Amino acid sequence: MGKALIIGAGGVASVVVHKCVQNSEVFEEIMIASRTKSKCDALKEKLDGGKTIIHTAQVDADNVDELIELINGFKPDVVINVALPYQDLTIMDACLATGVHYVDTANYEPPETAKFEYKWQWAYKEKFEKAGLTALLGSGFDPGVTGVFSAYALKHYFDEIHYIDILDANAGDHGYPFATNFNPEINIREITANGRYWKEGKWVETEPLEFKEVYNFPEIGPKDMYLLYHEELESLAKNIKGIKQIRFWMTFSQKYITHLNVLENVGMTSIEPIEFEGKMIQPLQFLKAVLPDPASLGPRTKGKTNIGCIFRGVKDGEEKTYYVYNVCDHEECYREVGSQAISYTTGVPAMIGAMLVMNGTWQKPGVYNVEEFDPDPFMEALNKWGLPWQESFNPDLLDLELDKEEVK
Repeated sequence: MGKALIIGAGGVASVVVHKCVQNSEVFEEIMIASRTKSKCDALKEKLDGGKTIIHTAQVDADNVDELIELINGFKPDVVINVALPYQDLTIMDACLATGVHYVDTANYEPPETAKFEYKWQWAYKEKFEKAGLTALLGSGFDPGVTGVFSAYALKHYFDEIHYIDILDANAGDHGYPFATNFNPEINIREITANGRYWKEGKWVETEPLEFKEVYNFPEIGPKDMYLLYHEELESLAKNIKGIKQIRFWMTFSQKYITHLNVLENVGMTSIEPIEFEGKMIQPLQFLKAVLPDPASLGPRTKGKTNIGCIFRGVKDGEEKTYYVYNVCDHEECYREVGSQAISYTTGVPAMIGAMLVMNGTWQKPGVYNVEEFDPDPFMEALNKWGLPWQESFNPDLLDLELDKEEVK
């Protein structure tokens, strides 16, 4: 059917490449491009020889001119951005300049500030409309599938959704004392930032990891989970009819929290540059360099993830609850694509979003979040491409009011 340019060569990009190659009827030709071409070449060597033609290239995704030259040379139908969130805007600029559709998995954030907002990318809406191009934002799992779950719930089970709790649990064990499951820099910035949730038309801000609940997750059991801010809250608050409150919860072990607290206390999670041996460095970037590479965790990680959404609202005047979730097995992911489940659950939806844009199903000029499209084709594709979902109409519910708890 067409061609895709995949920018990035980390763990998520590897899953995207594997899935594009599996879906060769849609992705007839792909190019993998990264600052480090050897990583792209390694993926090509591993997967070459099938129906999908694979190319590789070196590119600096911070450089719009380099991106434009690359896109013009390859002429893809869509660019799949699985590089760093700091590079979203340069890649969007290059897509506008070359007339190519755009898909990413995480919203833009400025390198110098731990701030997760869609305002910078939403500001491109008119430019993409005038160019007749689609920019699909946040086509990972969270954000991504959680937005599709929300649109699906509203379409099929509710007239209005009043409350959403997004629950992200990772019960995987990689054997390291401390490691992050995706880019350490992005992961730690996210966790150490203040929490926020949407309530009655405004944002309520919390201290980092201030609120903890224990939830009994299907297939993985009870886990400690903490309230965080996550970017899909912003778009769902805007796009889901009737919403009164949205919260995002993520599980962390006590061991993880203890390590994180120590690192934070000694300044290693700071993004403020310091002088070291005559050079200015960010402590967090140095920490990233010494922590295990998330792409190396695949062969070590055992256990499962469970990510889903609990909805409360009304249908035909009656109160209704609905829980939809996916359970993903780390070892099964590694056997299939050589990756742990965190990368898998992001990479598969990125491929699906790109497929729906390429084949015209989710193609309309402008900048959109996933919940603004018909969820049914995406939900069907999740079952087909490795992320089957399950439903419950009588789930365990969280208290709607937060009880403040000291988290040490």
